[in-house]
Amino acid sequence: MSSQHPAKHRFIRAALGAAIAASFSATAVQAQDEFILEEVIITAQKRPQGLQEVPISVATLSGDRMDAIFNDGSDILALAARVPGLYAESSNGRASPRFYIRGLGNVDFDLAASQPVSVVMDDVVMENVVLKSFPLFDVRQVEVVRGPQGTLFGRNTTAGVVKFDTRRPTFENEGFVNLTAGTLGTRNLEAAYGGALVEDKLAARVSVLSQQRSDWIDNEFTGEDEAMGGFTENAIRGQLLWTPTDDFSALLTHQDRDLNGTSSIFRANVFTTGESGLNDNFDRDVVAYDDGDNNPQGVDGSGSTLKLDWDFGETALTMITSYQRAESFSKGDIDGGNPSGPGFIPFQAVTEDQAKVWQFTQELRITSDYEGPFNWQAGGFYYDSSLDVTTIDGFFGQTTVTHDNTTWALFGQGTYDVTDDWDVSLGLRYTYDEKTLEVGEQNVDGFALVINAASIQTYEPVEVDDGRMGWELSTNYQVTDHSSLFGRIANGFRAQSIQARDVAFEGNPSVADAETITSFELGYKADLLERRMRLNVGTFYYQVNDIQLSAIGGANNGNSLLNADKGVGYGFEVDLEYAVTDNFFATAGVGYAKTELQDKNLATAPCGSGQCTVLDPLDGNGNALLDGNPFQAAPELTANLTLRYAVPVSSGEFYGFTDWAYQGETNLALYESEEFQTDGQFEGGMRLGYINDNHGYEVALYGRNITDEENVKGFIDFNNNTGFVNEPRTFGVDFRMDF
Repeated sequence: MSSQHPAKHRFIRAALGAAIAASFSATAVQAQDEFILEEVIITAQKRPQGLQEVPISVATLSGDRMDAIFNDGSDILALAARVPGLYAESSNGRASPRFYIRGLGNVDFDLAASQPVSVVMDDVVMENVVLKSFPLFDVRQVEVVRGPQGTLFGRNTTAGVVKFDTRRPTFENEGFVNLTAGTLGTRNLEAAYGGALVEDKLAARVSVLSQQRSDWIDNEFTGEDEAMGGFTENAIRGQLLWTPTDDFSALLTHQDRDLNGTSSIFRANVFTTGESGLNDNFDRDVVAYDDGDNNPQGVDGSGSTLKLDWDFGETALTMITSYQRAESFSKGDIDGGNPSGPGFIPFQAVTEDQAKVWQFTQELRITSDYEGPFNWQAGGFYYDSSLDVTTIDGFFGQTTVTHDNTTWALFGQGTYDVTDDWDVSLGLRYTYDEKTLEVGEQNVDGFALVINAASIQTYEPVEVDDGRMGWELSTNYQVTDHSSLFGRIANGFRAQSIQARDVAFEGNPSVADAETITSFELGYKADLLERRMRLNVGTFYYQVNDIQLSAIGGANNGNSLLNADKGVGYGFEVDLEYAVTDNFFATAGVGYAKTELQDKNLATAPCGSGQCTVLDPLDGNGNALLDGNPFQAAPELTANLTLRYAVPVSSGEFYGFTDWAYQGETNLALYESEEFQTDGQFEGGMRLGYINDNHGYEVALYGRNITDEENVKGFIDFNNNTGFVNEPRTFGVDFRMDF
């Protein structure tokens, strides 16, 4: 049946309330003596709907799959390849993640970078990369919404949305505590408690997270043992839910985080010219830094959100007001070593970045709930932000730039039930976006200025603005009671961008025009084998006009924006859940994304060190021609698998759980070279545990990256063959008590 029937609206609301009230630890339920997969409720279209009923490609993570990934202290990057088509990486440690969906993302490492994947936490867009890194704890569900989402979520969603929903307060007293201890001095505490303060009127929930890992990497240049690699992350979230009447509710949320740790560990000359993969210079436990103070990093952030809901019967009004802020710093030995270390380093490079960011968002949305075949939602959105970025280079000195961004939008979406089994939806959104850049303080005491190798530059303010109309047309046809076909055509845009990173090195700011995307999708969703199996299959093709790219590295270690004529991508995703037996549960997924840049004149400088083997043809200036290359850092294939087997006992169950993620061929640079490509990378995890139903506790042994894979995650295209890698193997014990 159509997802827009009013009876289903009321059923889904009730189901969503039940979902929020529970802390799911499994994805199948016993119903009327029949073991079936539970219904998954999502809000990818800003209203509660069944996963199988929306005409969008959406994958979710919750329960065992979430716990296994994050209980060891892993950060948001651990989501990479855990959902077909999703990838994540960072050259800034735990502070600034970069997401990719269906091959579309952005490798720009600067703190002012714009990304085509939007991160939404509890209905609030986290635009800046520092805000995107807020730690995950007490999370109910993750939704990965693939494809352009410009109608309801706005600009900068040309690739999709990663949406996090935390557990909300309930009027029943409930909570949990989760304690983890593992190798490398890993300690993790996650806990929450909530319930009614005033019966049926006021409820609260407090959630806390405390993570720690000891330093475990030696600096052999300074002779320091266990000098870096660790971190301490503390966060808290408090929520108040007020329901004075049946028709009104107010939810106030405040959260804080404090991170102190190590930024990315850059490793000098771990690639050999003409070869792929890590060489014998790589030692996971040792570096030889003569700069960078052992690569420290810190983030202090907080935010408050007020969500108001009015129910007027046939319509509902939602207002969401939010203010978020963060301050961060990160320092690194960019060349990854010293002149006396392995390989050749022609000169030293150390950089520190500091950021102060705040954003204010306001959304007002009206949603209908009519008895008839037509329903709609409409609203407005306002966004205002400011970002100060200070770059301190060991040679050029200090430079501060200020980015300001203001956006407003009007949007609407309507769905019409043509028949009981067929509905059609149309969405429109107009967005206006304005950005400005001003160059502030430049350090007159920089060494380059002292020796007259540089001078104070004068930069005029940069102002850009653009207004765009985005749209989508989708349809869903219910083939049977438990299967459907959907089709979707969507258009969206990523707003124009300003990059001022090169100002710190006497370069000029760069500007990229807005990119636009048109995407076509066809999909099939079904609950099979008497609802023991859930199969979702989607195919897609998209074209991005004026695709924004970042030319990073080269001889001057620059970071400049440019537009290519277009980029295209096509592929498919398969998501599978299967309750094989009452005690054996499996999930699997595969995502394939073939991407290609199409611009005959597009060229960029190859590696500044001259030590890489460029496979692309070169123009007369020695630049690599990029026409036909895949998108940068875009895995062609992603796959994931989880298996859970339980042995029931009178008091509960013993279980084993394993999860695996695979990343296929990935070109790390804009140009193609022998050295900066990866293929066949994977990581696996495991849990062996016991759940006691009588007393509400669980104890488990866990392992992450259990085969200790040494996977290249990125490189620095500057003055040597520097790279950085994934996290090492860890083992430990995990205890959870629910009450």
